Amino acid sequence: MTDALEFRRGILTTYPDVYTPEVLRALEVLAPLDQRRRELMAQRTARRKRRHERFERIGFLDPASLIPGTQITVADARVGNFDGAVIPPDLQRQWIQGTGPATKPRSDVRSGIRNVAYALLSGADGWMFDGEDALGQVDTMSLDNHRNLKLALARDPLFLEVAEEVADEMNRWAEGFFGHPIIADWRRQLDFTTVLYRCRGLHLDDRHLRLGGHGFSASISDLVLFIVNNHRKLQAAGRSLVLYLPKLQTAEEAAYWNSLLLALQDHLGLPAGTIKCYVLVEQIEQCFQLMEIRAALSPHFVGFNTGRWDYINSVSDAMAWDQAFVNPNIQSITMTYGYMRTYEDRVRRAMNTPDRHGRCALWQGGMEPNIPVGSEAGVSASMKKAVAGAEREQREGASGKWVAHWKMVHIVRPVWEKAGQANQMGRAFPALTYTAEDAAGLTQLEPAPRTIEGARDLLSVALQYGNAFLRGFQAAALKPADFFGNDDVLYLMEDMATGEIRMSILWEWIHKGAVLTEADPATGCAAGDAFTLPLFSRLLEEEYAKLRRARNKDVHDDSKDTTLPIAKAIVRTYVQSDVKPPWYVDLLNIDLGLDDLSSAEARIARFLETFKKDGTRITENLDF
Repeated sequence: MTDALEFRRGILTTYPDVYTPEVLRALEVLAPLDQRRRELMAQRTARRKRRHERFERIGFLDPASLIPGTQITVADARVGNFDGAVIPPDLQRQWIQGTGPATKPRSDVRSGIRNVAYALLSGADGWMFDGEDALGQVDTMSLDNHRNLKLALARDPLFLEVAEEVADEMNRWAEGFFGHPIIADWRRQLDFTTVLYRCRGLHLDDRHLRLGGHGFSASISDLVLFIVNNHRKLQAAGRSLVLYLPKLQTAEEAAYWNSLLLALQDHLGLPAGTIKCYVLVEQIEQCFQLMEIRAALSPHFVGFNTGRWDYINSVSDAMAWDQAFVNPNIQSITMTYGYMRTYEDRVRRAMNTPDRHGRCALWQGGMEPNIPVGSEAGVSASMKKAVAGAEREQREGASGKWVAHWKMVHIVRPVWEKAGQANQMGRAFPALTYTAEDAAGLTQLEPAPRTIEGARDLLSVALQYGNAFLRGFQAAALKPADFFGNDDVLYLMEDMATGEIRMSILWEWIHKGAVLTEADPATGCAAGDAFTLPLFSRLLEEEYAKLRRARNKDVHDDSKDTTLPIAKAIVRTYVQSDVKPPWYVDLLNIDLGLDDLSSAEARIARFLETFKKDGTRITENLDF
């Protein structure tokens, strides 16, 4: 065993423009910090195990304690007694941020780089190029993602050629949908959108690197590849260097990210605080430490984002030990539902708490997953719903929101244009408090339906998402199989988070004896019946059969005897397991590249046996 970085065979010669000598030097500098990440992930697992064994709720930190990894007390962080970041000009107005990767599965550069053209021509104020939940990890997609983005930011001739073609296509669509084009000068439009990059979470290993014989941080890899390859081009154009940091759970983990940013800036000769970052609030533990996270990431932190699906999953996972905590149908868990309402309120209050210089931070609202493709009635109804959701977030204090498709930018952005404010930083909200009542609000359930139809939705989309992931489509347009062929029900752009939460809710319903609230004649279930394992098994077979029969448009024919059976095996095993796996993505990642069901089942069994034994997650690439 050695502590040297090890690369997959052929990667360095195939991607010399991505793994440049400068990138390799930076990776070597940051590589020793991976050990601390591994320790933090072990602490996560230990906390989760302890809470499950002791039926322990998450609590607020001791105000007198230091935030681990900093010299800032919890009390000082809560009242803003720290030096927050100055929000740079190109982040002052972020009404609409689009999200999506910079490539497609198994595509050449010309085809994949079209994604970047759509993004930068969309009219979005910012575009979060995703290295995590929406980016497939099959083959070398993560490296294609970085390559395409680097070419686009360098205004490579191939990218400009593609961008001109894409601009014509986008205008043709807009003329049909809006009655007018949306791009006047495509070259100028390319410079409108702020570029942001979402690194992969601390819980993930890179598929092309190892260190000391084990997996190496995907977070460090993405940080280095994006910043080192692009910082000169972005800064020369007067642009900020901006990251999104996902899946954080604690202020201690935020302090670790801060150490990575400081180390890379020091190595590159950049002043501390040059790299700015948003943090996605998608883990319940974060809501107990919001101000502490802000303080731990100073001077880099600029704002929080409230992402719905991941957060629901984290609440479900944190409360897996509590037999009384059972979520309703997923459609009921909107941002105004029980614990979600408390979550959003705490985020906006944290963002509008000034630091000692009077600086507040940004709140970017959640995702709009709709796509305006379907029947006239379906599109009309869905777009009204999308606009109403944006209006609600704007009223509540968000400075902008996310959309999952470029076609939604000009539909939702007018909500903020009408309001006219660049942002809502500093808007007055009550100060955050840290009482037992506040803590209880973060797990508050409210009466809502729990039905067989809801279970079918959970199962159908979970199966489809797992299949899409295994084929390289981590972002996919999905809807339950019962609505295939019904253009009044639109497809929604879904990513890893939608799979995570559906698996968690199904696990809850079985292992906590969830009670159905409505009768279902097709299954013979009555209101008050429990959702049992035999009922789950029946629904799994029925929903799987629908996908086997579906058109190629909805379920690719070449997946029905390859990755779809593997997706089914993962869903069945995860949901039936007495010990709840912490991440659905783990089971998907270890089966990437497999078409053989028996091989996949062996890996799934190995993962669960290992995790049950001592809490070890298998996260490295088993085909390295």
